[in-house]
Amino acid sequence: MSQDPLVIFTPSGKRGRFPEGTPILTAARQLGVDLDSVCGGRGICSKCQITPSYGEFPKHGVTVSDGALSEWNAVEARYDDKRGLPKGRRLGCQATVQGDVVIDVPPESQVHKQVVRKRAEARDITLDPLVKLFYVAVEEPDMHEPSGDLERLVQALHDQWELEDVKADLHILQSMQPVLRKGDWKVTVAVHLGDDENPPRIMHLWPGYFDGAIYGVAIDLGSTTIAAHLCDLATGEVVASSGLMNPQIRFGEDLMSRVSYSMMNPSGAQEMTDAVREGLNALFTQIASDAEIDKGLIMDVVVVCNPVMHHLLLGIDPFELGQAPFALATSNALRLRADDLSLSIHHSARVYLLPCIAGHVGADAAAVALSEAPDKSDDLVLVVDVGTNAEILLGDKTGVMACSSPTGPAFEGAQISAGQRAAPGAIERVEIDPVTKEPRFKVIGSDLWSTDDGFDAAVATTGITGICGSGIIEVIAEMRMAGLVDAGGLIGSADQTGTDRCFADGRTNSFRLWDGDEDHGPIAVTNGDIRAIQMAKAALYSGARLLMDKRAVDKVDRVVLAGAFGAHISAKHAMVLGMIPDCPLDRVTSAGNAAGTGARIALLNRAARAEIEDTVRKIQKIETAVEPRFQEHFVNASAMPNAVEPFPILRSIVALPDPHFNTGGGDGDGAGGRRRRRRRD
Repeated sequence: MSQDPLVIFTPSGKRGRFPEGTPILTAARQLGVDLDSVCGGRGICSKCQITPSYGEFPKHGVTVSDGALSEWNAVEARYDDKRGLPKGRRLGCQATVQGDVVIDVPPESQVHKQVVRKRAEARDITLDPLVKLFYVAVEEPDMHEPSGDLERLVQALHDQWELEDVKADLHILQSMQPVLRKGDWKVTVAVHLGDDENPPRIMHLWPGYFDGAIYGVAIDLGSTTIAAHLCDLATGEVVASSGLMNPQIRFGEDLMSRVSYSMMNPSGAQEMTDAVREGLNALFTQIASDAEIDKGLIMDVVVVCNPVMHHLLLGIDPFELGQAPFALATSNALRLRADDLSLSIHHSARVYLLPCIAGHVGADAAAVALSEAPDKSDDLVLVVDVGTNAEILLGDKTGVMACSSPTGPAFEGAQISAGQRAAPGAIERVEIDPVTKEPRFKVIGSDLWSTDDGFDAAVATTGITGICGSGIIEVIAEMRMAGLVDAGGLIGSADQTGTDRCFADGRTNSFRLWDGDEDHGPIAVTNGDIRAIQMAKAALYSGARLLMDKRAVDKVDRVVLAGAFGAHISAKHAMVLGMIPDCPLDRVTSAGNAAGTGARIALLNRAARAEIEDTVRKIQKIETAVEPRFQEHFVNASAMPNAVEPFPILRSIVALPDPHFNTGGGDGDGAGGRRRRRRRD
C-alpha cells in the first residue's frame, strides 16, 4: 500500500503525510505551521503565499518532482493578474498536494513573523497582536430555523476560525445587519482576541473582503513629551511616529510640582487629566494625518508612563503619590476602552496600560524592563532611562532592582539659560581645545563643525538658536576637561583660565560658547546652568549608586542609556560629569527610547503583556526618598565626576585637571562648601 505524499515545511522543519488534493494551507494548519490567512482559504487575501522547491533534497530524504503541486488555477491567475504574485510563489489555499514536496513559508506569510529592528542589541518582536482580521461567510437567515444575525456571525467565527465565546458591543448590533446584506453574507471582522479577563470581542465589520490595514499606537507618555508610534497590526511596521510637548507642563515642569498643583487647587487634578487627554487626541489626529489614514482605524493602544502621569491620565488624584508611603491607587496592568479615557479613535478601541512597579517607578520602567530584559542578562547591567524622572534598573538573571530619581527637566534643555528642545539650530555636540580653550560645535540639521568651511551657509536657514540637552552635557564636560570649571562646578575667571571666553557675570563667571551674529546674540554657559546639571546628574547617579549598595557591588559590567535623550548622550561626557558609574566606555550603549520600544512590544505581541506583568511582580522596588544613604550619595555626586568615587577607568582615558576657583571662602573643594556659602549669602 503506497504512502500519502510527504509535505515538508521550511524554515520550521515540520513535516507530515497528507492525501493527494490536500490544500497546502490545510496541511500547514494541521501541522501547526506558521502560515497566515485572513480570508479562510478563499483565495482573496493572498496572505498564505508559499514557495515550493523542486529537485533532490538529501537532507530531507525526498525528491520533489515538477508535478508535486496542482497546476496553477484560475483563482491564482486572477490574483496574479490583479495584484501580481512574485515569481515562483503559489497561494497556499489553492495549491494542493500531488506528491512529496518541500514548501518554504516566506517571512511575510508567517503569522508570528519577526519584526526585525535595526538596533542589534534590541530584541526582535514576534508579531502576534490582540486585534486581528477574519473573513467569514455567514449563513443567511432561514424562517425554518430562526436565529439572530449576530448569533450566526458568532457561529461562523467559531466554525471557520475556532474563536470561542465571541461577544459584541452595542454599536456592532446597531450597524451589523446592513453590512451583512451589503456583503452578501460575507464580511471581514476585526476581533479583539481577549485575554484571561475578557472574551474575544467583535470591534468592526466590513462588507465582503477588507484588504486595508488596521492600526495600533504605542505611546510613551512622559512628563515633558509624549511620543507615539503608529503600527500596522498585520505587519508590525511602524507607519508613522510623532510627538508633542505634554500640555501639562503649564501646571509644572516636574512631577512634584504637578502633584502640588492638584493639592493646592480643588479642580487641579481634573484640569491636568483634561489637558493630557486633549494632548493625546491631538497626537492621534496628527499621527493619522501624517500616515494619511482614518484615525477610526486605530483599534488598540498601549500606554507607558510614570505613576503620576498614570494617575492623571486615568482621572485619579495623585495626592497620595506626593507623600510617604507613596501609595498607588493600583499597580496592576489595566485593560480599558478608549472611551473610558475620552480618546477619539475607533469607538471600540482598547487601551492597555502596563503595570507600575512602585509609587515612583512606573509603567515606563516596566516597558524598559520588557525592552531591555535585564532579567535575562548574564552580566550585571545598569539600565538608566534618562528623563525628567529617571527610572533605573539594576540586575541580571539572578534578580532585578528598580528605583526612580527626580532629575528634573534640565537634561532636556529646561532650566538652562540658552536651553531648548532638540530641534534644528540647537547646539548638540561640543569640543573645547584644552590648550587654546577655543570651542567648536555642531548644530542639529548640519553635519559640519562650526570651524568647517561652509558651516555658516549650512546653518543659514535655521540659525544657531540655543543648546539642547546633549549639547549642555558635552559643553560642561568639555569645560571640565579643559580646566574651565572645577570639580565643584565653579567657572573660573578670565585670569584663572587664561581665556577671555570666561567672563564675569554677576557674582560668578560664564563661558561664551558662541559669539553670536547680526541676528542672534551670543550663547553662553552660566554657573546657574552648571548647577542645574549638577543637581540632575547627582540625582541620577545617587539612584544608581543606591541600587549598587543594595546589590553589594562597587561596579557594574555594562550600562545601557535609555530614553529618547539617552540615545544622544556621549558615554565619555556623561562619565566625566559623573552621571553614570565608572565603566569601560565600550560597555556603555544606547537603547534609544526603550520605554517606547517596550510599549511597541506589548502592542504587537500579546504574550509580552503577560510576560511583563509576571516580571514586574519579581522586581525588587527601592524607594529613594526613604533611603538614608541617598542624600550622602547626592552630596558626593554633586562634584564632577564625584567627590569620593575614584573613577579609575575614566581617569585612565581622560586627563581631568584639578583647578580650584572658589577663592571667596569655604573649603573650596567640592560642591558642598560652595552651596553652604551661597545659602549664607
